[in-house]
Amino acid sequence: MKKRVVITGIGVVSCFGNDVDLFYDNLLAGKSGVVPLTKFPCDDYPTRFAATIDDFDSGDYIDKKQARRIDPFIAYAVVAGKKALECANLGGESLNGLNKQRCGVLVGSGMGGMDVFAEGVQTLLEKGNRRVTPFLVPYIITNMAGGLLAIDIGFMGPCYSISTACATANNAIIAAANHIRNGDADLMVAGGSEAAVTPLGVAGFCACKAMSQRNDAPEQASRPWDKNRDGFVIGEGAGVLILESLEHALARNATILAEYLGGGISCDAYHMTEPRQDGAGVALCLANALADAGVSADKVNYINAHATSTPAGDMAEINALKKIFTNRSHIAINATKSMIGHCLGAAGGMEAVATIKAILTGRIHPTINLENPEEDALEFHVPTVAEDYKIDIALSNSFGFGGHNASLVIGRYKP
Repeated sequence: MKKRVVITGIGVVSCFGNDVDLFYDNLLAGKSGVVPLTKFPCDDYPTRFAATIDDFDSGDYIDKKQARRIDPFIAYAVVAGKKALECANLGGESLNGLNKQRCGVLVGSGMGGMDVFAEGVQTLLEKGNRRVTPFLVPYIITNMAGGLLAIDIGFMGPCYSISTACATANNAIIAAANHIRNGDADLMVAGGSEAAVTPLGVAGFCACKAMSQRNDAPEQASRPWDKNRDGFVIGEGAGVLILESLEHALARNATILAEYLGGGISCDAYHMTEPRQDGAGVALCLANALADAGVSADKVNYINAHATSTPAGDMAEINALKKIFTNRSHIAINATKSMIGHCLGAAGGMEAVATIKAILTGRIHPTINLENPEEDALEFHVPTVAEDYKIDIALSNSFGFGGHNASLVIGRYKP
């Protein structure tokens, strides 16, 4: 018997704001967070829109001087992490009731401090090496989001980052849960953060020809499973969970939101950026996740899909799902990215938050912009408006460049 791991807090920073309820309300309403880019001049870019976070304010969650210095990906992680702790009734002085030597932080990033990195390069070229800030290296490395959060709250347990592109947050959550299962920690803060909507980040993905170029209608650009999809829409933000052993959560009388049942990982071992069209690597990941959770495929009735809106990726995932789920008509699937874009290393954390809210509210959000769906996708139930839906067991999928696959199995908590 594996030690049971439960979820007691969730936090988010998103294009819809930093409040979890507002975030999910916007998803239920089918609102698109994709807007024309105004952060930097991009008139000559093939793609000129994104699901951006504008007017971000870290409030009292970060020291004002520190907030001005750090890269946004660090700020997003700290705010989402502290909000998740507040959700778990562990804000402020209540943290002191924990054994901090048995509490850890595992928040990853796929890209790291892109903004600080680009500023450092520009300073080096224009002003010379002596003008490069001493904060350059600390604020670009991917582990610093979790590191600074751990320093701030005093958690001395397992603390490191995972960087597996768009599978990052799911990998981090799986690893954090396993630390609890293995007895290394009682409580873990886990998830992902990303702030790659920068001139360099957008230019790089444009060069890959991976993004939609629907500049005339940005809010309609992210369209998973639609035959007219032409690429993903870049987004940014953070999604963080508080994971605890069941015993630890019960001992402090915590409100339990959901249960982490298991996780699976695999590698496509196929191509640097393209998925295997037969879905074999993803199918292995899904099978591993279900085995780790001790759950049969017929018990799953909801899937928050990776579904990025790329021509190849969407159907590769569907092909993988069809290998695992033979009885598909009762399974609802949706694509959070249709509204918040693809938040890269943060995607899995933000979509785990959406999955947990779906379990708690009994409502699943729509996939928007699905006007001309791929027939294979419709072998599952794909809602295009919000629906009442009781979730028994959910899957949340994330896959990344390099062939990295990671899936979470999350269920309704049952004492």
